[in-house]
Amino acid sequence: MAKYLLNRIIRGIVSVVIVVAVVMVLLFTLIDKNYIFMNDPVYSKRQQNDREAYKYQCWENYGYLEYIPYSEYLEELEREGGISREDRFAAAAFGYTAEDDTEIVARYVKQYREKYEAEGFTFVRLDALVQNKALGTLMNGGSPKIFVYRNTPVLVRLWKYFSHLITIDNIHYVEDPIEDRGLTFTLFDPLYGGKKFSPAIMGNGTYHKYLLYFDGTFPFIHQNLFTISLGESYSINTGVDVFTTMVQTQGSIVKSEITFPAGYVGQASVDLHTAAYSAGSYSTWDGEKWVVTTEKYYADRYVDNYTLVEKTKASLSKTGFSFTIGIISTFIAYVIGIPLGMAMAVNKDRFIDKLGTVYIIFIIAVPSLAYIFMFRAIGKSIGLPTTFDVDNLTAAMYVLPIASLALPSIGGFMKWVRRYMIDQMNSDYVKFARSGGLTEREVFSKHILKNAIIPITHGIPGAILGAVVGGIITESVYSVPGTGGMLVKAINFYDNGSVIGLTLFYTMLSVISLILGDIVMALVDPRISYTSKGR
Repeated sequence: MAKYLLNRIIRGIVSVVIVVAVVMVLLFTLIDKNYIFMNDPVYSKRQQNDREAYKYQCWENYGYLEYIPYSEYLEELEREGGISREDRFAAAAFGYTAEDDTEIVARYVKQYREKYEAEGFTFVRLDALVQNKALGTLMNGGSPKIFVYRNTPVLVRLWKYFSHLITIDNIHYVEDPIEDRGLTFTLFDPLYGGKKFSPAIMGNGTYHKYLLYFDGTFPFIHQNLFTISLGESYSINTGVDVFTTMVQTQGSIVKSEITFPAGYVGQASVDLHTAAYSAGSYSTWDGEKWVVTTEKYYADRYVDNYTLVEKTKASLSKTGFSFTIGIISTFIAYVIGIPLGMAMAVNKDRFIDKLGTVYIIFIIAVPSLAYIFMFRAIGKSIGLPTTFDVDNLTAAMYVLPIASLALPSIGGFMKWVRRYMIDQMNSDYVKFARSGGLTEREVFSKHILKNAIIPITHGIPGAILGAVVGGIITESVYSVPGTGGMLVKAINFYDNGSVIGLTLFYTMLSVISLILGDIVMALVDPRISYTSKGR
């Protein structure tokens, strides 16, 4: 079993890498990279040379290329001791054209060009666009620019993506000299006044203050030790990682009584368990000791530089909404679909079987988008909400999305359970059981149902994990703030980072569900074994 699982995991990882690589090739080679600016308000405001430089900055952020402006080269040269601060400022003052450069500018621009052209970069110099030559005034956005760029190969892009996929927090993250650098375990979280039993592992020198902690919110055990980075979003939640967007709470800010590390108690909307290190926010190191430089607000509340905290919001995360709707619809589909499929098999060719067959044909034949809009129209006519309001949630808002996801699944379970049971009814071992004197009830419960349900169990893990993803079309139609609508929006806005991140997430869920499905089948059916025996 262990060898089988290891092989499945290895093949699954390879499959995930191949899928992500294919998506990267499609996005970065077959789609014009200028499309990413179609919904960019900053791009529309930029003009002339400023717009051109902004394009290359964005292409670097999106992973198309490496972009290094001349000023960045000079700054790096100063850090390495290759140029003094005074000479750096002098070398940075390049002219409107190359002919206008001073001797020091010309020398360093030449070094800059030769260095990066030798590494495969393309040198670009955009001359100033002068509006009035006599006065020397520039056009709007017409300031001169000097930069180099190099297209990023797919393999390099793929390596960078997976090498930064998971980061592990550690006590050496903070470079500042910190006393008592290390980890602390406590059974009574100080955020609860040290009175409530709430185990936590806290770090000093780590990026996050709390690496592992328990509280009263689902899933009750939380961690900041491992950080998953699926890729930065540029449309859904600008500048924020896709995974963070999926798991952080939404809606209006909620205030509650908070006990801060410095002892201050008051109403605030911060989650202190998310506290992260922010250099200089509370105190700075002057070479010999820590000097408090913070405002009174922070001084009254914090005791160190772990002041970067997230806001507490009222509603669920995107994953939370998708999981809630998906898991309920999956449960309903199993509870209704399996008994109906059994009833159809037992009453083969009778009224209930024919009625169920009509439903199955309807739900399969009609496009999903069509019946979703049909359910939406019916629900609206009887007064059910057709859109979500994250700040004013009601149970009625869940009815139509859950029904739209559950009804097709019910038809699928009916079809397959009926088929499996009818196949089992005609098997030789069932005829043998009947001839052995077993009643129809015993034959049905001990043989037919048990064997017919085995293939259905294979899909249980996939159905549960798929609930996290949510219905892409369903969530878009009902404006559900879940993960399903993220992919649609990312595609519409040409947000490559989000598309790749969500593709990886969905692919990983598929691989995990297949592996868990095999394990469940092995547990349910003792005849199935994933171990190989030598002869």
